[in-house]
Amino acid sequence: MKPVVAIVGRPNVGKSTLFNILAGSRIAIVEDTPGVTRDRIYADVNWLNHNFTLIDTGGIEPDSKDIILSQMREQAQTAIDLADVILFITDVRQGLTDSDSKVADMLRRSHKNVILVVNKVDNFDKFMPDVYEFYNLGIGEPLAISAASQLGIGDLLDKVCELLPEENPDDEEDDRPKIAIIGKPNVGKSSIVNKLVGANRVIVSDIAGTTRDAVDTEIIHNDKEYVFIDTAGIRRKNKIKEDLERYMIVRAVAAVERADVVVIVIDATEGVTEQDAKIAGIAHERGKGIIIAVNKWDALEEKNDKSIYRYTEDIRKVLSFMPYAEMLFISAKTGQRMQKLFAMIDMVIENQTLRIATGVLNEIVSEATAMHQPPSDKGKRLKIYYVTQVSVKPPTFVIFVNDKKLMHFSYTRYLENQIRETFGFKGTPLRFIVRERKEKG
Repeated sequence: MKPVVAIVGRPNVGKSTLFNILAGSRIAIVEDTPGVTRDRIYADVNWLNHNFTLIDTGGIEPDSKDIILSQMREQAQTAIDLADVILFITDVRQGLTDSDSKVADMLRRSHKNVILVVNKVDNFDKFMPDVYEFYNLGIGEPLAISAASQLGIGDLLDKVCELLPEENPDDEEDDRPKIAIIGKPNVGKSSIVNKLVGANRVIVSDIAGTTRDAVDTEIIHNDKEYVFIDTAGIRRKNKIKEDLERYMIVRAVAAVERADVVVIVIDATEGVTEQDAKIAGIAHERGKGIIIAVNKWDALEEKNDKSIYRYTEDIRKVLSFMPYAEMLFISAKTGQRMQKLFAMIDMVIENQTLRIATGVLNEIVSEATAMHQPPSDKGKRLKIYYVTQVSVKPPTFVIFVNDKKLMHFSYTRYLENQIRETFGFKGTPLRFIVRERKEKG
C-alpha cells in the first residue's frame, strides 16, 4: 500500500505550483478518462525508488479571514486523517499569519509527520532571515523552497522520503482480500457493509489502528476472511459542493490505494452519474479489480424483465472506459443478491492474479495477428515478435515490436479483446507496455 503525502496551506502560497512540479510533467497531459479530474487532486510520485500518492487537500476560496481559517482547519483535518506525511506550505513574502499559527497548532497536536515548507524563497541570501521567523510555529525546522523557480525541491523530496513509513512486512503478509466500498454520499455504502455483517460472522469492526479514516470491518464468510474498507462519513457540514466532491475523491483515493477489489456503489433510483464516473476512474487508473453494485434495486417502482438490461446499457455507456467491470444488482435493505458479492469478489481476485504462460499467450497473439493484420504506415508494417506477462494485480503484459509508433491504440485494444476472449479476466483491467526491439540483420 502506497503512503499518502498531503499538501495543506492558505490560498496563494503556491500549493498547486508545488503539486504540479512534484507530480511531474505527466500531469500536464489532459486525459479523457473520466476520473482524471481536471482540477488534479492527486498524483503518483516516485523519488529515488520511493513511491507515494500526493494529495492536494483543497483549494480555499478567500472570502473572509474566518472562512479561510475554518476551511484551512478542515483541510488540515483531512490531511491529518489521511496522510502519512503532511506538507504545510507557507509564504515567505506574506510572512507568518494568524491562520498559519492556528493550523500549526492542530498539526502539532496530531503527532503526524509534518514538514514546514516556506515557499517563494527564490533568493536564499535575501530571504533567509524571514524564513527563520517560521520557527515560531513550533513544528520544526522550516524548509525554504521556491516552487516557481524549482529551488529546494530535491531537498524537500528527500525529507519526505525520510519520513515515509517503513514498508510494513505485516501488511505484505496479510493476504486477506481487501475490498473498498466507494461511491457518492447516500448510495448505501455503510448499509451494504452492515447487511454483510448481519449475515456473516464479524471478528473486529472499526479497527482503530488504521491510519486512514476509512473504517475497516473484517467479515468471515464460508470460513474465509475478508476486510471491507468503507469510506462512509464523507458528508461533512460542508456548504461548498466542490469542496465536498474534492473531499470525497481524496477519501476514495486513500481507500482504493489499500484495496484489491473496489466495489463502486451506484444508486438505482438515481441512475449512473458523471460523479460516479469520476469515482470509478480512480479505481480504473490504479488497476484494481472492479465490481459495480447497483444498490436500492428494490426501490425501483416500475421494473420489468428489460430493466436490468436497460440499466446495464446506461452504466456501460457512462463507464465506457471500464467494459471489463462486473455488475451486480442488489438491495442492502432486503438483502437481495447480497451474498453473491463474495463469489464475485473471489472471482475478480482470481482474475487479478491470473498468470498466462508465455507460450500460450503467443499462440493467441499469432492467431489474432493472422485474423486481423497489424497496421502499417508508409509501407512499413508492425511486427509483433512476442508477448509476455510481467506482473499481476493488474495483469500486465509487455509486447515486443519492431516499431512502437505503428502500435496503434486500437490494435492494442484488439489484442486485449482476443486475450480476454480466451482467458476471461472478468473484473480486472489489463495493462500493456509496448517495447521496441531492433530487427537483427
